[in-house]
Amino acid sequence: MADEKVNEGDILWRPSESVIKHANLTAFMAWLEREKGLSFAGYPELWEWSSTQLEDFWEAVWQYFQVQSSQPYHKVLSQREMPGARWFQGSRVNYTQQVFTKMTDQRPAFMFKCEDGPLQPVSWQELYDQVASVAASLRQMGVEPGDRVVAFMPNIPQTLVAFLACASLGAVWSSCSPDFASRSVVDRFSQIEPKVLFAVDAYIYGGKIFDTKDAVAEMTRAMPTLKQVVMVSYLGGDRQTGAGMGALAWEDLLGRDEPLSYEQVPFNHPIWVVYSSGTTGKPKGLVHSQGGVMLEFLKFHSFHLDLHPNDVFFWFSTTGWVMWNIVQGGLLVGAVPILYDGNPAYPDMTTLWKMAAEARLNFFGTSAAFIGACMQQGLRPGTEYDLSSLRAMGSTGSPLSPEGFKWVYDEVAGDIILGSTSGGTDISSGFLGACALLPVRAGQLQCRCLGVRAEAWDEQGRAVIDQVGELVISQPMPSMPLYLWNDPDGKRYLESYFSVYPKAWCHGDWVRMTSDGGCVILGRSDSTLNRQGVRMGSADFYNVLDDLPELSDSLIVGYTDAKGQYHMPLFVVLARGCALDQELTKRINSTLRSSLSPRHVPDGVFAIDEVPRTINQKKLEVPVIKILSGVPVEQAVNIDSMSNPESIAFFRQFAADPPW
Repeated sequence: MADEKVNEGDILWRPSESVIKHANLTAFMAWLEREKGLSFAGYPELWEWSSTQLEDFWEAVWQYFQVQSSQPYHKVLSQREMPGARWFQGSRVNYTQQVFTKMTDQRPAFMFKCEDGPLQPVSWQELYDQVASVAASLRQMGVEPGDRVVAFMPNIPQTLVAFLACASLGAVWSSCSPDFASRSVVDRFSQIEPKVLFAVDAYIYGGKIFDTKDAVAEMTRAMPTLKQVVMVSYLGGDRQTGAGMGALAWEDLLGRDEPLSYEQVPFNHPIWVVYSSGTTGKPKGLVHSQGGVMLEFLKFHSFHLDLHPNDVFFWFSTTGWVMWNIVQGGLLVGAVPILYDGNPAYPDMTTLWKMAAEARLNFFGTSAAFIGACMQQGLRPGTEYDLSSLRAMGSTGSPLSPEGFKWVYDEVAGDIILGSTSGGTDISSGFLGACALLPVRAGQLQCRCLGVRAEAWDEQGRAVIDQVGELVISQPMPSMPLYLWNDPDGKRYLESYFSVYPKAWCHGDWVRMTSDGGCVILGRSDSTLNRQGVRMGSADFYNVLDDLPELSDSLIVGYTDAKGQYHMPLFVVLARGCALDQELTKRINSTLRSSLSPRHVPDGVFAIDEVPRTINQKKLEVPVIKILSGVPVEQAVNIDSMSNPESIAFFRQFAADPPW
């Protein structure tokens, strides 16, 4: 199979009878038949029911997972409208309380690994004791339901403890990774006027230590609403670090012998503020609800990630990306999350595969970019490491090419579920994802998630199959944002998601729903390429270009210059030892022409050192389009939101002196 060409839609894996028998979805469908008298022939019928009979489906999820509620709800969904849907009104819940229903001494609560340290299990009792103590300390600081608590922290145990303590009080959480520039952190945190800041004095990345004390002092001065700073001395040393700011040490919050109490809050009470990528202007603060996130995680982690109690679960993330929120959500279903702090490629690309073998990982979550980098380096993890415990992999962040799918099955494991997922920060979950009952097809997401009326709509607002359309969610979901922060009249919310189709959430992605139930993401609709009236998604280009060994990365954009002329340049990052000569340029063009169409041949091919990316590794297509169209750099892109801001200099120069 390794030498065979793979095409989009080729079946690479089918579930065995054993996989189907033990899948969480099979148990749920049996429960629906036993308790509700509902019988479904397969996943497509189950999805249709779940996404049209919303009240029945979400009530079934509530009952199936035995959601803890101190007061009963009087209605599942008050009204079917977006935005403005209100779920399970009357109920009072607590996210942290639901987490600790899984407390046991039979397995650790989670595991932690720093890039240069051992894998460390943390027991449920230790987690409980620390959450209880930190919650009591926060309460003594005056933190009340609705107050904001923020964290400038890496992906370490203290961050998880602080979040669960915060949620137990009904306070509102928000976090940023310490590799964010302090101005970028202030842009986020200052919007929500926090009362308490958790911060580290230093962090480690790529084997190097970075001191953060000056950055913490700067952001403390910039946020006058702060009443208390709590410093974690991550690398040891002086525990009084930050005393000049009146800071407490993390250890000062521990050791209180008080039981953990759970503030009962309405289902739609805010749990956290997460942020859009913020490539232009200040990032949007999206506010999610305690109940909505809890219910969505129970559904998503169990039915789509197929996580079982005791499963060791990992998805690489920093605390500035919503995948951190999603990973800790594994606690709700009794899985054992791994918190990993550091550079996933240090000292080389084998680091996470070694950890997967050591931890006996059952679910390995990563990104299409990571898989692509492993392919480029010729890694063969399944041969080099014992990955026999691996049952599933997840990929997100950007579309995974058919070749990326094939590499996983050839070089990682031949009998696993490879679930590509699309969703993200906006809903803290997935719209499209994995299903243990369905085959895996190269280049496709397996299904539309349960309870998510995801469709491809044409310009007239009609759902289409086997045609490219806008990814639209036509019915409300419990985990849609309650509102955007500092958007009292809802104007920014409406402009962000409901300006294209007034009654439906438009996500901004091109998608094709296939007649066999799969889904293909074709890139952002706001960066669509248009040649001779034909719209093209950037993902089509990347799927082809990723197969060229001379290229390690690429960026395709289309823009109109000041003279009104449309250009479609292709920017490529060359593999080591390769040069962009006339022969390679010709090969790139002919490959695009033969694999896609003559319209896909760019106007020019240009070598660059790096593709501009956000901190979360998304390609910055739209900001590059704006720069090339003449928009000043400071208006086109938020430099602090980038992982490689120096890469923008090339495009500034390209715009000033275009080759056309």
